[in-house]
Amino acid sequence: MPEALPPSLSFISEARPLIDVRAPIEFAQGSLPGAVNLPLMVDEERRQVGIAYKQQGQKAAIALGEQLVSGDIKQARIAAWKAYLCEHPDAVLYCFRGGLRSQITQQWLQAAGISTPRIEGGWKAMRHALCQRIEQAAEQPMLVVAGLTGCAKTTLINQLENGVDLEACAHHKGSAFGRRPEAPATQIDFEHALGARLLALPDKLVIEDESRQIGNANIPLTFWHALQKAPRVRIEMPLDWRLDQLLNDYIIELEKEYTAYCGAQEGWTLMQRQLGNALIRLEKRLGNARLQRLQRLQALAFKAHAEGNPQAHEAWLAPLLTEYYDPLYRYHLERQQASAAPDIHVGDWESCLEAARQWNAGSR
Repeated sequence: MPEALPPSLSFISEARPLIDVRAPIEFAQGSLPGAVNLPLMVDEERRQVGIAYKQQGQKAAIALGEQLVSGDIKQARIAAWKAYLCEHPDAVLYCFRGGLRSQITQQWLQAAGISTPRIEGGWKAMRHALCQRIEQAAEQPMLVVAGLTGCAKTTLINQLENGVDLEACAHHKGSAFGRRPEAPATQIDFEHALGARLLALPDKLVIEDESRQIGNANIPLTFWHALQKAPRVRIEMPLDWRLDQLLNDYIIELEKEYTAYCGAQEGWTLMQRQLGNALIRLEKRLGNARLQRLQRLQALAFKAHAEGNPQAHEAWLAPLLTEYYDPLYRYHLERQQASAAPDIHVGDWESCLEAARQWNAGSR
């Protein structure tokens, strides 16, 4: 019988190939980092087997599963596993609890002449270990990088070997305008990506100041509380510098991403729709009159952009910063001052990067 390996985060840290044999619907809700979904049963098959299990018990469910996944369907599933294992011979199987589905997969592969280990405890055990890593990280020294919108906080984080990019884990830039062409991470995938990133960082952490919710995901509560108590560096940059950053991140780079993801024509349409909808989502806070003014400026900017002048977006980005995001962030900072640790440095982007490096170099 092929072996069952104990759950180990080394599978993640060493980027060992993983085969998730759960149904696609389960995989979409949250998988292990780097896993590929090659299911034993597709969603409808799993649904029928689940009904049989509830109504008639395990023996009847297994019998139905063998009936549904048989003949050409069974051979196609085995062929998919064999093809992946041919390219990744050190891959490991897992299902939800490391039980029946991964064992059946092992048995079918063994009958086909291939011996492949599975993870004992499966997805559930690995998820528990990743979430435990996040809980442990809440006890590590942290430095938070703060600053107004457009201060390139994420860029600074990514200059440091111990930077933790929460927005990358969430597949979202963290504001109403932060959606990307690809779907944002589920809560489970966000936690797994964060836990995986933390595996390589056993000591100090540098993290961007974020709201607890980033896209579809919430920062785990214990980790979030630790962030609120951590010392900070705060970037202060002039408006024109910040506008350049926003223009690049939220307009030029976003257009490139949509073009690569959807093609030039559809990408351009979807980008305009995303940025337009982002303004609409702020209607309650902006007020109707301000929203309509920004919508007019945005429409003119897109027209100019189509004619080769993306710089025109500054006409609506500037008032969005000065009238909405900057006052909101300053209010957030004022509320934090009563309970948060004092800033260890306030200055321009370069000086904050140097301050973070000095903090890293200092003793605990």
